[in-house]
Amino acid sequence: MDSINSDPPFEETYKNLFNKTKNIINDELIMVDGECELPLIDLSRLNKTNDVANEECKSMIAKASQDWGIFQVVNHGISSDILKRLRYEQEKVFKEPFDKKRKEDKFLNLSSGSYRWGTPTATCIKQLSWSEAFHIPLTDILESSTGSNTHLSSIMEQFATTVSNLAQTLADILAEKLGHQSTYFKENCLPNTCYLRLNRYLPCPIDFRIHGLVPHTDSDFLTILYQDQVGGLQLVKDRKWVAVKPNPDALIINIGDLFQAWSNGVYKSVVHRVVTNPKVERFSVAYFLCPSNDTVIRSCKEPSVYRKFSFEEYRKQVRDDVQKLGTKIGLPRFLIN
Repeated sequence: MDSINSDPPFEETYKNLFNKTKNIINDELIMVDGECELPLIDLSRLNKTNDVANEECKSMIAKASQDWGIFQVVNHGISSDILKRLRYEQEKVFKEPFDKKRKEDKFLNLSSGSYRWGTPTATCIKQLSWSEAFHIPLTDILESSTGSNTHLSSIMEQFATTVSNLAQTLADILAEKLGHQSTYFKENCLPNTCYLRLNRYLPCPIDFRIHGLVPHTDSDFLTILYQDQVGGLQLVKDRKWVAVKPNPDALIINIGDLFQAWSNGVYKSVVHRVVTNPKVERFSVAYFLCPSNDTVIRSCKEPSVYRKFSFEEYRKQVRDDVQKLGTKIGLPRFLIN
């Protein structure tokens, strides 16, 4: 299929930004201090018949969440067949004509606004994300079997069901390692509050300094990422940007803002970004473990670093900051002075 018809019109839409900010991007902002191997955790060790291995695995999960805010897992329970089929259907749907993708309610039987591309609020190039995505509530996935693309709907449902269980397991482990046997995550993070996001990062021949996804932290409890082998994911470690080496057998888990607040700052919400490739497109799928809007986030121990807030309040503050400042502030807004 002709990529001219399938690609969003980035150059035309953002040409004023390109002209306005040409040669202004600071090269230091995109410098990378090498490539890193994320902590790798074998989840097959979560075996209740072997208490020592079980506890060691849980401790590794907690330590990686505290020291890195991100880690990889293998033997995660999601079959390679599901992952391969998901990638195949994902690539197919992104190759559909751009005008067809914009009509996602008729095209995939999704909620209005699920298809997104670029950064409508960008006022300069460094705020622009050169990518497109379908940001899909899990309820849409579970109810979309009557849509026009039943192959994609079916494989998304299989992936979402399995990855949801994995997210709940990890959240419970992280709570347990802080001394909390809690049903908090099961009660508040439901199919109608969690999301699956299909990402495509288009080749960007204009300027290597343009982001595929601008630097940010995730506004959820946990994110589970399945990425291809192109590379481009980078994170901040010890105040330096490092590139994440892709692992074909692993899923990436990163801590979000809500878990950092809930853990009273013990677990770290990692700053990350995606850089563009001038020639090769990149695909990934992300699952976001989110609560309902009225869920109150409060630190699990005292004295609290952050004041309590609802998820709705947090999302509104993020939206307001992005609209007014062009960037997310996030948790610093909720620190107790």
